[in-house]
Amino acid sequence: MIYFFSRFKIIFYFSNIILIFLYLFPGSLLGIIIYNNKNVQPQLTPDFVISTNHFYVFTVISVIGFLSFVKKKHTKVLAIYLIFLSIILEIFHLIIPERSFEWSDLFGNLLGVFIVIICNNLINKYGYFKK
Repeated sequence: MIYFFSRFKIIFYFSNIILIFLYLFPGSLLGIIIYNNKNVQPQLTPDFVISTNHFYVFTVISVIGFLSFVKKKHTKVLAIYLIFLSIILEIFHLIIPERSFEWSDLFGNLLGVFIVIICNNLINKYGYFKK
């Protein structure tokens, strides 16, 4: 799987474009498609302390990113990029109509990124996938 994503980095780039578009869309594009209402956000699981939808999305984006970029210098840049992306996109909700900044969304974004970073570091440290 690592070799698939590292050969086809376009998957990571395309998923980032989709994420940014959905994140910056005023209202909920998925709500329009599923419920015919831009004010209703589809919810996969109930929120706890963090927004679970945001956690899932940033976990998936981070996993795709770390599978796409396996060199150590690339993973450092990728980690910084994902952290800043999760913060900046949530801050943009302050100025986008029909969207609002929420701390639970920001913490869900960051937790999704940090868990993948920690797992990636543990895998690299203990060498589960090394030949």
